[in-house]
Amino acid sequence: MAIAESGEMYLETILVLSKKLEHVRSLDVANEMGFSKPSVSRAMGILKTDGYIKVDGSGYITLTAKGKKTAEMIYERHVVISKLLENIGVSKKTAADDACRIEHVISKETFEALKAHMDKYGK
Repeated sequence: MAIAESGEMYLETILVLSKKLEHVRSLDVANEMGFSKPSVSRAMGILKTDGYIKVDGSGYITLTAKGKKTAEMIYERHVVISKLLENIGVSKKTAADDACRIEHVISKETFEALKAHMDKYGK
């Protein structure tokens, strides 16, 4: 079964936080995303059950291979789409905000075409 957009957002956030922090906890995710701790705890439970993350006895969250693959795919989409939008004159903030929405609904075919275009013509 495909992961929901909200699940993708959580995985991407965990990936980004893991690049900045030694350990990622639910509280870090809640603070980063501006969500309540109970909402994040529920989402972490679902992601754990579905095999996207592991949570150790100290509450530290790590991405499984499956979770990391999904998070990296979404993060790559975010980066490429943001850059593309900035290259055509969209402000950095608006490009990031729009990329955050687009990254979850864009088809693989369209994304690969945008990525190829950016590889060839992007800055």
